[in-house]
Amino acid sequence: MISRKLDSLFLAQTLTLICELIMATYLFNTLRPNRLFALTWVLLCPMALLGQESKSKNLNPRLPNGWQVHDMNRPMPKVIQPGQYHVTAPSDAIILFDGSGFDHWEASNRKLSPDGKIPWKITDGFMEVAGKGSIRTREKFGDIQLHLEWATPNPVTHEVAQRRGNSGIHLMGRYEIQIMDGFENTAYPDGMMGAVYGQTPAMVNASRTPGQWQSYDIIFTAPEFSNGQLITKGRVTVLHNGVLVQNNTEILGTTMHNKLPVVKPHGPEAPLSLQNHGEPVRFRNIWVRRLDATNTQSRQQVESNTDQETLSQGQ
Repeated sequence: MISRKLDSLFLAQTLTLICELIMATYLFNTLRPNRLFALTWVLLCPMALLGQESKSKNLNPRLPNGWQVHDMNRPMPKVIQPGQYHVTAPSDAIILFDGSGFDHWEASNRKLSPDGKIPWKITDGFMEVAGKGSIRTREKFGDIQLHLEWATPNPVTHEVAQRRGNSGIHLMGRYEIQIMDGFENTAYPDGMMGAVYGQTPAMVNASRTPGQWQSYDIIFTAPEFSNGQLITKGRVTVLHNGVLVQNNTEILGTTMHNKLPVVKPHGPEAPLSLQNHGEPVRFRNIWVRRLDATNTQSRQQVESNTDQETLSQGQ
């Protein structure tokens, strides 16, 4: 259906271009005193049409999997009812937020908060989006297991589908897992809750009703770069309210609105970020574990890493 729409658009633009050229030729031959005007028409009409075609191509660009970014023709995640689900932090977790303060957080944009002060509110053990600007962790992370709980506003504060309870957790500050009110909502699938934003929709919609506490459990493997080149793409697994919605999903690049993912080299660690999208979304019980893969590596890998550490310490 999508290809038919594109073919129809191309045919319509082609026929329009032909008609404009015929009209320009007629004017050129009949309006001899005004041939300069006719010549201008001949030159400008095709350029304007080509410009419109170029603009249409930039709207909702096509991903490598064939779907367009924010494609409303993409299948919506099936709605399911999640069960009861509660997780407490293990002994090796770093507690990023326990309701007591912003010790592990700072303002993401110093232009909006020159003093670094966070305008968000803390009430009754949770933080709530307020003021201007997102927040990020002071500490940097790479491969992680992350748990966070969140609740969208009740009553609903915005009727527009994509604005309802909109926020997000940005892994390494650039790879967004969408947070929003997905209950009886029909926003574009790759922008719904549990989506790798603008890339991969959630497998199912496990949303609770607005105002109820929900959770994400995220296993993230950071991309690897060497000499400015991508060696291994990042991957993410997400459980929404205990239900698997992303299964070792490949991250195509930085997540952006209505743009194709862009692969930009970066370091092995970067801060986590919570998005301020202007909606009073609440957060609580946020913790993270650094993932150490030493026990799953081959003996050769472990010995090689040990030798490199010894060498660096000797220097």
